Amino acid sequence: MNEMLRNNPVSHFSRGFFSPFHSVGLLRRNPRLLPYIIIPFLINLGVFSGAVYLGLDFFAGTVVEQLPQGEAWYWAVLYWMIWVLAVLVTAVLVFFSFTVVGNLIASPFNDLLSERTEELLSGQSHDAPFNLGQFARDAWATLVLEARKISLFVVVMLVILPLNLIPGFGNTLYSVLAVSLTLFFLCVEYLGFAMVRKRLFFREQRRFIFGHKFLMLGFGCGVMAVLAIPFFQMLCIPLAVIGATRLWCEENGLTAAVGGGAAQPGTNHPAPKEPS
Repeated sequence: MNEMLRNNPVSHFSRGFFSPFHSVGLLRRNPRLLPYIIIPFLINLGVFSGAVYLGLDFFAGTVVEQLPQGEAWYWAVLYWMIWVLAVLVTAVLVFFSFTVVGNLIASPFNDLLSERTEELLSGQSHDAPFNLGQFARDAWATLVLEARKISLFVVVMLVILPLNLIPGFGNTLYSVLAVSLTLFFLCVEYLGFAMVRKRLFFREQRRFIFGHKFLMLGFGCGVMAVLAIPFFQMLCIPLAVIGATRLWCEENGLTAAVGGGAAQPGTNHPAPKEPS
């Protein structure tokens, strides 16, 4: 009976959904993971602050000067409407550029964070003497891979964008495809840090995602929920990395499915797949 309660679509979805939130507890119990979060966070904070400053400086020094002005009241209304619109456009551009740049900057640290998380959960250490040259090569390879994934996602989203021009169902179709692609991308993005280390690339990642579709659907929805929480969203990337790595370890028998304890010797067998 307990096995049936655990091995059903709702349980799998729930476990995937809450995995980014459960990462907070893992971080609290293992503070040695914090440097892999704090360093990219500080770098991204600097990038974000610089982007905001440059955006506002460009807006105040260039855009405002081009606004029409006059003595009549409607010129003042038009002035403030364009001001608000320009600020919103600037904020959106800064946010999305920061998201892309932030993911790229954090990717080498996310790779290390995923590796250390797996070591904690499995009890198997892969420590090796630190080598700056090797770290630089690994960081560059990770950056290139992340840039390719993000570029592919942006291209696909642009390809389906014209669906909005189809009268009637076009906007609905675009919305469904955009959300589905975003959920799939989030799974590929954060599972990749655990799987690419084992030379498991897109084909294997896709097979794992569709072989655990309710689990991965829950995970993608959980990441989107974290992004929707003000201020908490700043921790979304590391929480998602830890959550995806934990799910990968659980589904491959590297750690207990509940509780996060290390697997016992001889128990490293893949967990049964969820029902279709």
